[in-house]
Amino acid sequence: MLGRMARGRNGGPGRAAGVVLASGAGSRVGAATNKVYLSLAGRAVVSWSLEAFARTPGIGTLVLVTRPRDDELVSAVLDADLDAEVEVVHGGASRQESELCALRHLAARIETGEVDTVLLHDGARPLADVDLITAVLRAAREHGGAVPGLAADDLVEVPAEKDVVVDRPGETLVRVQTPQGFRAAPLLEVYEQAYREGFVGTDTASCVERFGGVPVRWVPGDPRNIKITYPHDLVVAERVLAGGPSRPGPGHRAEVRGTRPG
Repeated sequence: MLGRMARGRNGGPGRAAGVVLASGAGSRVGAATNKVYLSLAGRAVVSWSLEAFARTPGIGTLVLVTRPRDDELVSAVLDADLDAEVEVVHGGASRQESELCALRHLAARIETGEVDTVLLHDGARPLADVDLITAVLRAAREHGGAVPGLAADDLVEVPAEKDVVVDRPGETLVRVQTPQGFRAAPLLEVYEQAYREGFVGTDTASCVERFGGVPVRWVPGDPRNIKITYPHDLVVAERVLAGGPSRPGPGHRAEVRGTRPG
C-alpha cells in the first residue's frame, strides 16, 4: 500500500469516498500496458474518472486501487493529469479483493463516520460524469445502495435446448454500470463477511444483496458510460469526448441484472 499522494484538493468538504479500480490487466484491448493507462484524448483513460470524482460535490476522499507493477504509471498520471489529492492502494488478485483492500484502507474513517458513503467505479469507464456520480451518491444515501443502469429492452428468452425465441423477460432487466454506491459501514461489514465465507459476487451490488439486506436501487445510467474493453472502444470514447456522433461498439458488454427501478 502506498501512502497519500497529494496533488491539490478535491474542491470542498465531503463525507463520501470515490474508489476508482485500476488493478486489472485488460488484456482484451490488445496492449502490453494496463488499459487504464492508455491514452484517451491526450491523457490516461483512468484520469478522466478520477477528475470527474474530484469535481463532484460531496466527494471528500478519492482512492485509486492499482497493481504494484503500475506504480510508475500511476505517478505519471497523478503528476501530469490531475490536480486532486489521490490516495493510492494496492489491490488484490480479483476485483472483489481489490474492493476489500480499498474498504480496509478507509475502515478507520468509516468507523468514525468521517466517510459515510462509498462509490466504487471501474477505471475502464472514463466517461462517467459528475451528474451520474451525483445521482448515484444521492440515491445511495437515501436508500442504502444504488447502481446506474440502462433498461435492457432488447433481450428475449431462448430455451437451452432450442434456438427459437419463446418470450421476453417478465421483469425489467438492467445493464448495470458503475459507479455503484453504498452506505459505508454496512458495505464494509458485507465485504468482511463475504471474505470470511469465501463468497465471490459478480459485482459490488451482488455482495450487498447476498449479505446486506439493504435495498439496492437503480438510477438511470448513461449510454455514453461505456467500458473500454476492445481497441475500438477507445475510438468511440474519443468521439464522445470530442462531441461527435458515437455508438457503443459490438464488443461492448455490460452485466444484465433482473431488478426494478428505484
